[in-house]
Amino acid sequence: MLITGAELADGRVRDIRIRDGTIKRVATGLDAAAGERIVEARGRHLLPGAIDVHVHFREPGANHKETWRSGSESAAAGGVTCVVDQPNTSPPTIDGNAFDEKRALADASLVDYGINGGVTAEWDPDSLFDRPLFALGEVFLADSTGDMGIAVGLFEDALAEAAARDVPVTVHAEDEALFDSAALDGDLGGAGTAATADAWSAYRAADAEVAAVERALDAAAGTDAQVHIAHTSTPEAIDAVTEARAASDAADAAATCEVTPHHLFLSRENAGRLGTFGRMNPPLRSEARRSAAFERLRDGDVDVVATDHAPHTVAEKRQGLTDAPSGVPGVETLYPLLLESVRNGELSMERVRDVAAANPASIFGLPAKGRIVEGADADLVLVDLTDPREIEAGALHSACGWTPFEGLQGVFPELTVVRGSVVYERDPITGAESFGEPVGRNVRGE
Repeated sequence: MLITGAELADGRVRDIRIRDGTIKRVATGLDAAAGERIVEARGRHLLPGAIDVHVHFREPGANHKETWRSGSESAAAGGVTCVVDQPNTSPPTIDGNAFDEKRALADASLVDYGINGGVTAEWDPDSLFDRPLFALGEVFLADSTGDMGIAVGLFEDALAEAAARDVPVTVHAEDEALFDSAALDGDLGGAGTAATADAWSAYRAADAEVAAVERALDAAAGTDAQVHIAHTSTPEAIDAVTEARAASDAADAAATCEVTPHHLFLSRENAGRLGTFGRMNPPLRSEARRSAAFERLRDGDVDVVATDHAPHTVAEKRQGLTDAPSGVPGVETLYPLLLESVRNGELSMERVRDVAAANPASIFGLPAKGRIVEGADADLVLVDLTDPREIEAGALHSACGWTPFEGLQGVFPELTVVRGSVVYERDPITGAESFGEPVGRNVRGE
């Protein structure tokens, strides 16, 4: 394949030749070889495929919500060429056998994938670390979907185990002791009301996240553990990670953080529209906090944007606040929302490339991904900034059938390529073949 005249994130216009799954040449004036497919990309941007380091594809145990096939089709349609699945499935991925079961299911994926291992009182670190883990985590410091919250002592043990094996640790940081139960008092049965949606934000208060992030960073300080804080939803938590990184002596073990699109583009002001569909952990924050988190993304303090793609069915989300499960889908709208921010001047294209692709690859040890350079995996996404469209659930590909971003604008890919194979061209490739391969520090020599 030869992609001609594409504008890269840094503004250069280049031709890209793909051979044997990798980027063979990045140059100008390349001529087509006999029989080579040519993609004319003049006037459009070419980005490295996004690496979403935080998804929940629900298999095994809840394939009525999502499957590896449907989730990866959604990823491909959004320009995500690699996903990392979290351990709170059924059974949870806390030992070697559970890892093997999930790995077999993941073979249906259209995109490359990593599999994380989980920590509970019943975990088996010896058999788990014997598998090619992408990372340890989401390690839950408070219960969420799957009820895998653990005590600080077990978290410290897990940090030591991971550090000894040079495996990163991804942390879900909330402190249950600081949840405000009074916020849930009263009649919460009216599913979908603004009052119930906003009550969840008041219940899992911002202070609970900030305290847990600080505790996790303190536990990691002085160790060789590489800690990545998942879905930071407050500017204070982002600042805590920034300060910990500045104080660290070990650059290769420095703390990093991610922010989700729903915490960047939605706030408690959206509670009336979303109702219980807006329940997630951590919850939506105030508009002031959302705006401050976005500023930190723009200014370089946020390392990664990852989706925490956590689908549930419409029927499940329509239950009352205390019964509706937490989580929203998002893997297909990661790049589209960020690119809309480029289109309207809020973010640079280089910043989007970094937080969606280059930084995840660097942080998690994927040297062949996240960049458009000769020798890298040909994971590529072609987009046209002049062609935004309204986000509509009916046009998306997740099995759950809804989106919290309904009605917002997004710039969607025209073409998505995984290691040289086209997996999306205005429709995911839905034939029997699966293109995805496992990735990680202990996979494929990376």
